[in-house]
Amino acid sequence: MKTKTATKTLIDGSKLIIESLVRAGADTFIAYPITPSNWMYKYGKQRFPQFYAAPDEITTFQWMAGMSAAGRLPATSSAFPGIALMVESINMAYAMELPMVVILTQRLGPSTGSATTGAQGDLAILNGIISGGYPLPVFSPSSFEDAWELSAKAVETAVKFRTPVFLLTSKEMVMYQKSFDLSNLKPVSKVDRPEPKIEGDYLPYKADESLVPPFLPLGHDEHLVRITASTHDEAANIRKNDPEALANTRRLRDKFIQRIDELTAYDLDEQDGATDLILTWGITADAARDALQSLRQQSQKVDLLVVKSLLPVPPVIYDIIDRYDKVVIAEENLTGQYKEILFGKRPEKHIKQVNKMGNMIHPQEIIEAVLS
Repeated sequence: MKTKTATKTLIDGSKLIIESLVRAGADTFIAYPITPSNWMYKYGKQRFPQFYAAPDEITTFQWMAGMSAAGRLPATSSAFPGIALMVESINMAYAMELPMVVILTQRLGPSTGSATTGAQGDLAILNGIISGGYPLPVFSPSSFEDAWELSAKAVETAVKFRTPVFLLTSKEMVMYQKSFDLSNLKPVSKVDRPEPKIEGDYLPYKADESLVPPFLPLGHDEHLVRITASTHDEAANIRKNDPEALANTRRLRDKFIQRIDELTAYDLDEQDGATDLILTWGITADAARDALQSLRQQSQKVDLLVVKSLLPVPPVIYDIIDRYDKVVIAEENLTGQYKEILFGKRPEKHIKQVNKMGNMIHPQEIIEAVLS
């Protein structure tokens, strides 16, 4: 929070994420411990009003769904092996439109990978995690300030869009401590969750112009509340090719695509006359910022775009990219996962990649790609 005097402390991103989630209104933490998300498990137990130690990852997400359906606002943290076990339940919660936040701390893969080696290797799975290719909101912090602000935005998005939301982070972000001035943090307010006024029968999946149905918890005193993960109509009756049910299923995509501006978050550091762009996300933004500073000291005109709302891809990202003759996309994985989401597997002539695995990208590697 902003204070009159600077308050410096040694802190890690896990503590900032957990504190921000709680201040924003997340009230239940459920998790099974896994490296490199261990610190969030520890801080979640200390800070959340309710904490449940699940016996495994499948149970974790089933409990998450139950808590959310009952009116709580749950959060969890895991890594790729845990998320792999949660996939079916994530789809269930998505179709039920249950608000919750999932923190995914990336590690080097494939399979269980190296739990103590950071990476940016899990974006591709989130891009296809919902059956049918439906979009799921994914935010990725590139700094401690982002960790604080995007955690609160994740809670806000979960409530506003009635959906699971992912916070995609890294080992370096959540496990390493550094000196940080807490006065740089903006205030976080609790997300308002007023109970909707329902006239007549409650239809749990009947949406207005917002494309988001009003939410009432199971066991409501006045209204019968039904939820289902199967294809359903507005009353939560299971249907197949019924026009109302199919329209409801299309709405699951439309509510994000038609309101994409509310999900969009990025930083663009630009200067007049620049024709080259460095594009990055997550932890690689640290190296990109250093590379940008060095290039400008060499009188190179270069801009930097740090994308923070990775999915669904905001159209403005393409608008920005189209301004430049050369775009260097830097990310800590072997294939260039974000690049492939943006452009597919066919290489674009003006797109250059800086990719690495096993250790972090160095600023000089980005500089060489810009100058080449």
